[in-house]
Amino acid sequence: MASELSQLESRYLDACHKLEVLPNSSILSSFSKVKHQKAHFEQCHLEIFIDHLMSSDIPPLIDTLSEISLSDINAVDLCQKSSNVVLDGESLLLLLSAVNQKLRVVDLINSSFWKDALRDICQRGTTCQILNLRFSPIRKLNMIGKFMQLHTLNLDFSVHLISFHISCFSCMPKLMRLSMCETRVANLWMTSAALSKLCSLAELRFQNCLCCYDTGPCPTSGRIIRQGNEKFCSSKQQFSSYYGSQSVANENILEQTIPHYTQDSLDGLCLDNLPSVNHSLLESTSEELSEESDPEFSSDIQGIDNMRNISDTFSEFDGQSNSNILLRPSEHSTPSSVLSVPCTTPISEIMDESLNNDNSFTGQATLGEFCCQPNHNDNILIDDMFFSKDEGSSSGMLNAGRATRMSLKNHISSHPSPICFEKYYREFIITSLPRLRVLDNLPIGSLERQEAKVIFNRYFECAPYNRQYKDSVTNILQRREISSGIFSMKASKVKQPYFRESNHSFLRSLSASKVSSSPRPHLQSIFKFRSCSNEETKSFRPRQFEYHPTDPRLMVFGTLDGELVVINHESEKLVGYLPSVGALNSILGLCWLKKHPSKLIAGSDNGSLQMYDVCEMPSKLTDRFCTMDASMHTFDDFEQLTSVHVNSNDEYFLASGFSNHVALYDIGSGRRLQIFKDLHKEHINVVKFAHHSPTVFATASFDKDVKMWDLRQGTSQPCYTAPSSRGNVMVCFSPDDYYLLASAIDNEVKQLLAVDGRLHTSYDISSTGSAQNYTRSYYMNGRDYIITGSCEEHVVRICCAQTGRRLKDVYLEGRGSKSSMFIQSLRGDPFRDFHMSILAAYWHPFTKSEIIKVNLLQTEECNEENTSGQCALASSGLGG
Repeated sequence: MASELSQLESRYLDACHKLEVLPNSSILSSFSKVKHQKAHFEQCHLEIFIDHLMSSDIPPLIDTLSEISLSDINAVDLCQKSSNVVLDGESLLLLLSAVNQKLRVVDLINSSFWKDALRDICQRGTTCQILNLRFSPIRKLNMIGKFMQLHTLNLDFSVHLISFHISCFSCMPKLMRLSMCETRVANLWMTSAALSKLCSLAELRFQNCLCCYDTGPCPTSGRIIRQGNEKFCSSKQQFSSYYGSQSVANENILEQTIPHYTQDSLDGLCLDNLPSVNHSLLESTSEELSEESDPEFSSDIQGIDNMRNISDTFSEFDGQSNSNILLRPSEHSTPSSVLSVPCTTPISEIMDESLNNDNSFTGQATLGEFCCQPNHNDNILIDDMFFSKDEGSSSGMLNAGRATRMSLKNHISSHPSPICFEKYYREFIITSLPRLRVLDNLPIGSLERQEAKVIFNRYFECAPYNRQYKDSVTNILQRREISSGIFSMKASKVKQPYFRESNHSFLRSLSASKVSSSPRPHLQSIFKFRSCSNEETKSFRPRQFEYHPTDPRLMVFGTLDGELVVINHESEKLVGYLPSVGALNSILGLCWLKKHPSKLIAGSDNGSLQMYDVCEMPSKLTDRFCTMDASMHTFDDFEQLTSVHVNSNDEYFLASGFSNHVALYDIGSGRRLQIFKDLHKEHINVVKFAHHSPTVFATASFDKDVKMWDLRQGTSQPCYTAPSSRGNVMVCFSPDDYYLLASAIDNEVKQLLAVDGRLHTSYDISSTGSAQNYTRSYYMNGRDYIITGSCEEHVVRICCAQTGRRLKDVYLEGRGSKSSMFIQSLRGDPFRDFHMSILAAYWHPFTKSEIIKVNLLQTEECNEENTSGQCALASSGLGG
C-alpha cells in the first residue's frame, strides 16, 4: 500500500505530461499529505480543494484516481475554501463520479457557481457521507436522488431557502444530522412533515449555540452531556470537516474566550449600533423578479457572498454572533436556548433517561453542573434568591426545573431561521419528530417531551374537528362500509359500539383525513383570464373580491385600475367585464345581492357607488365605455369609501370610509336615506350587516371599538361596544349570526358573542410590532374555522373557531427575496369545505397582485409559472 501511495505524484505527473497539462500545486500538496498520513499510521484521507482547480486539471486527476487502487485511500474529501472558483459544473460532476464510493465529504460553501451541477446532485444523489451546502442558492429543496450513505447535511446560511418539495428527504435512510441555521424556512407544518420521512434523524438545528460547530448537544449547556456516547454526542473533532477544519486546540480556545452574555446586556444592543454592514448588504441579497427566474434556485450570487461576509463580520464582532441581535426569537416564542421543563421537576429527572440508558453519563450530574452557573456552582438560583444545596434540599429539588430554565436563558442561540420565532416552535418540532434527540444544540429530555405534548395539544390541532389522531381515508371508508363509528378512537381492549354515522360526519371525517395528510395545500393563481379559447389572456391587478352567494362557480373582483371583473373561477373564463372610466380609482367595496343574484354593488375609493347587472355586462374584454348599459343605479357618492354591505333582504346597503359616519342607501329607489353621524371617534373601516337580521349591523373602527347597531333602535346609542387594544380593521358575522369575528391591527383576533359582545375566543397569534400590519379574518366551513392574514406577512393562519387551536398555516412564496408576498384580503369558499381564496400582492413595485385559490384537501406542489404578480401596496389598510 505504501508503494502505491508513493507513486501518486509520479502517476499524476505522468498523466499531466500525457495530456499536456501543467501539474496543479494544490493536487501535489494533497498527495503529499496522504503519504505523510500513511507514514504516521493515520487514516489516509485525500483532500481535494476544488476552488484551486481549473477544468484542465480534472482529466489528469481522474486518470490518476482511476489507475490506483482506491482501497489504498480510506476516503476522499472535496472541499471549497473560497468563492474564487473557475471550475465548471460539468467538471465537478466528473470528479464526483470518479471518486464514487470513497467519497466522504462534499463541502461546497458557495454552490451558486454550479447551479446545474447542484441540480444534478439533488436529482441523482451522491455517495458522500457529509454534504455541506452552506450559502447555497437553493430556494426550494428538492433532494429526490439517492443519498444512501449521507448522515450529515448542512444548509446553513442558505438565505434563499424557503421550503421543501414533498418528496424531499425520501431517500436518506441514514441522515442523522441536519442544520438549517439562518435560512428562510418558516412553515412548521410543512417542515415537520418533510422531516418526518427521515427515520434516523437525531440532531436538528434551525439556530445554533454560539460555541457549537456541529448539531450535537452543546457541551456547555449545563454540562450534562458526556463524550462517552459517540452515537449521539459527537465531538467537534469527529466532524471537523463538516464545518471546516477546526483543531481541538482551537476549540478549547474558543470555549474560553466566548463571553457569557446575559439577556439584559443583549437588550441594550440595537440594530443602529451594529456595524454598517446591516441594511445595505441585507437588501442586496434580494434578486430582481423576472418571469424567467428559476423557481428552485436564486440567481443572486453576489447576495450570497454578501450574506457570507455579514456572517463572518458578526462572528468576529465582540466574540459573538450578532445575527442573533438582528433576528432573535421573541418573548412569545420558545427559543431553543431555553429548556422547557416543569418548575417542579427534580434535577435528577430532567436528564434524558434514554441517554442514560445508552451510557451517555459517566456519573450522576450535579445541580451545579446542570445549571451552568460558573460563579455559583454550589447554589441554586430560584426567583433571584440563592439556596445552598446542603440546605432546604427538598424545596431546592421542587424548584430545580425553574432554576434550570432561568440559568439556560444565559445560553444564547444565534443565526435563527424564521421558524424559530413561531410560538411554541420547540414543542411543535419535538412532538412532531418523536425520534429527535437534540434540537438547536439542546438535548431533548423525556420530561420536556411530555410537556411538549401537553403544550401541542393545548395550542394546535393534530387533525380537524378535534380528531385526536390522524386517520387514513381507507380506514374511514372501511368503517363506513361496516357501519362502524367514524369517531371511534384507536383500537383498544374495549370494543367500540357500532352505529351508523350521518353523511355530514362522514364528510367531516374524510376532510379531516385529507387536511391532515397535506402539509402543502394546492395553490392555484387565477390572475389571468380569457373570454374564449381563441382570445388572448389578460392579467389584472385585483384589489377586492367576493364569492357569489349562490353560484359556486362565480367570483367578482375590482381592480386597482377601476375595472370590474366577473369570472368563472373554475374555468378561469370571463363572465362580465367593465373597463375603468376616467381617472383610475381602486374598487374597495363589493357586495352581491342575495335575492337578485345577477346584481351587485360596487364602490370606489373616490366615493362613487353603482349597482350593476352582470347579465348586461359584456363577456369579453373591451375598451368601449359601456357602464351605462350594465348600471342599474348610480347612488350619491360617499367620499373616501372603504366598505359596502347589503342587508339580508336586499332592501338597504351601508357604506363606510375615511370618516366617523355611515351612510344608509335604499336599493329599490337608488336614494341615500340617511347619514349616521359620529358613530365612532375615528374612521370606520368596515361595516357589516347580519346574515339573517335585516336591521342589525356591526362597525369596526380604528378608535379600537367594535359596535353593534339596530336600525329599529336608531343610532343614538349602540346595542353594545366591544373594545380592542388596537385599531379594528375588520368585523364579520358568523354564518348563523351567533358570533362576531373582530380583527384589529397586528394579529389581534377575537370571537365575540353577537348577542352581547362578550369575549368567546381569543386567538393566540404573535404580533410583529408594526402599527401598519392590518389584519383581516373570515369564517371558513361555516363557523367551524377562521382564516386570518395580515398585510405585512405572507402567511394565512387557520384556527379552530371554538377553541382557538391552530390547525395549519399556509405560506405564500414569491420569486426571490424582493418579491415577498403579503396578504391583502382573503375569503373562505362558502360552497367547499377547506377551500379559500387569498388576494396576495408582492413587495416588488413592478409585479402584479393576484387571487390565489387554496385547496387544503389536495396535496400538490405550487404552480411556479403562475407566481408572478403585481404589487398593490396602495390602500393596503383599507376596506375588508
